[in-house]
Amino acid sequence: MDIGGATPLAAFIAGVISILSPCVLPLLPVIFAYSTSKGKLRPLAIVSGLSLSFVFMGIITSAFGSLFQQYLIYLTAFAGIIVILMGLTLLFDLGTFNSIGRFSGKQFKENGLMGGLLLGISLGIIWIPCVGPILASILSLVAIEGDLLYGAFLLFVYSMGLGIPMLVIAYSANISSSKLSMIAKYDMYLKKVVGFILIIVGVWMLYNNVLIRL
Repeated sequence: MDIGGATPLAAFIAGVISILSPCVLPLLPVIFAYSTSKGKLRPLAIVSGLSLSFVFMGIITSAFGSLFQQYLIYLTAFAGIIVILMGLTLLFDLGTFNSIGRFSGKQFKENGLMGGLLLGISLGIIWIPCVGPILASILSLVAIEGDLLYGAFLLFVYSMGLGIPMLVIAYSANISSSKLSMIAKYDMYLKKVVGFILIIVGVWMLYNNVLIRL
């Protein structure tokens, strides 16, 4: 696969980077402290729900892309522009995706595994503003592929990049919100690096897959 596509490794790394967002990372101990008190397996249910929401996004985006494969050159151009815009959003901290306010897992009163699953699905939607630029870039590349199974797999890998650190935090008694807030402070610098990489990828997509074919 050329640079116009997204690799599983890149998707996993993108998931890990996404969780470092200041509106995600510091909130995890609050969410999981409440969740673990309702059952030791509840964090697993939350991560499963989160994965389901992202996998569904991957399937929908892939289905959309598959409908327009005959217009692949235009789809690639559109995806390249989206990737560049998302890169600029991260590089210059444009705030295209507004940060959500603080979220407390205590807003979800349902207990047990089903409650955790629903909470995870909800978080997949609620956190879109926080992980938007990176997620939008991956979905744009998935649309180009137009392969439902690959799109679902790639977004599952992305969700694992988010989910595995979440489980580590959930089952680590020594990790507090204050410690994670200190880590989240460096998110700005990481975003700039990722933004620069996305711009390069987007420009290469436009040049390699569009401009040289015209």
